Amino acid sequence: MAAYDRVMVEIAAGIGTVTLNRPEKLNAFDAEQCQELHEALRMLAGSDAVRVIVLTGAGRAFCAGADLSVLETDGHSLVAAGKEVTLTIRSAPQPVLAAVNGPAAGGGANLALACDYRIASDQASIGQVFHKLGLVPDWGGSFFLPRLVGTSRALELVWSARMVPADEALALGLFDRVVPHAELATETRRTAELWANQPPAAVRRAKEALYASEGRSLASTLDLEIAQQNELFTTPEARQRIGAALSKRSH
Repeated sequence: MAAYDRVMVEIAAGIGTVTLNRPEKLNAFDAEQCQELHEALRMLAGSDAVRVIVLTGAGRAFCAGADLSVLETDGHSLVAAGKEVTLTIRSAPQPVLAAVNGPAAGGGANLALACDYRIASDQASIGQVFHKLGLVPDWGGSFFLPRLVGTSRALELVWSARMVPADEALALGLFDRVVPHAELATETRRTAELWANQPPAAVRRAKEALYASEGRSLASTLDLEIAQQNELFTTPEARQRIGAALSKRSH
């Protein structure tokens, strides 16, 4: 496995964990961290040994967005990196789970929103703080926000540039689940283990179909479902699971 300075990577029991590791900077992005994050995610996404990817931050923050000292001199590369990282997360065959351990601001907020699911600490917060710097959302925020909260709420979140506390973020749909801070690691692992035990071929196709439905008609989505299901019917895992379910029903 490659060695990284600004992210930590661990693979255990089918779960690949990427931890942003600049705690002294609240895990704010610089060019090197963006590159390492992209490389780590690509490596995990391409590994048959990894069934779920978890993304979190070291220390008291998830990610503060851009490192301001870098933003002034190399902002273009940080913005461009957001496209690479976001598309890697969305195209990964595995579920990508964000464990939001603290503040997630700017690009860090949208890194969390790019993930398939977000479990957050009750001490976490999330915010589109770009207007404080005279900027607009990047790292996919303009795509994710209206799909999660609706256009008018998305505009309020952007225009106010405020950090949203965990309970409000849960109500809005920015976080999918909020747990006590001390239980975040345990609950994240429990969820990841549950998903890791599902058949990977089916998990991959479900992720593909649900995201594809955003740009498809009902008829084309039904056609995709039929094609996927017919393909999965032939897999050994599906045959074994269907047979086991039938056997259980007959007893």
